[in-house]
Amino acid sequence: MAYKKGDYAKYHKDKDSKKQRALRNKNRRRAIRKGRVKKGDKKHIDHKDGNPKNNSKKNLRVVSAKTNRKKQ
Repeated sequence: MAYKKGDYAKYHKDKDSKKQRALRNKNRRRAIRKGRVKKGDKKHIDHKDGNPKNNSKKNLRVVSAKTNRKKQ
């Protein structure tokens, strides 16, 4: 995905975007600690129900990047 000039800065300034990014990072770190993913393994943490705000352990799973992109 290519950003237009100014889009990147605008997106990352928003408080909600920062919170969502922090939650994504937190979920990724949890999966790394549990040994489910590694840095550079091209795996994504997927939300089973499609709701990125539902971060319960039962709603998260590890999938390949390809599988996660198909879902969108």
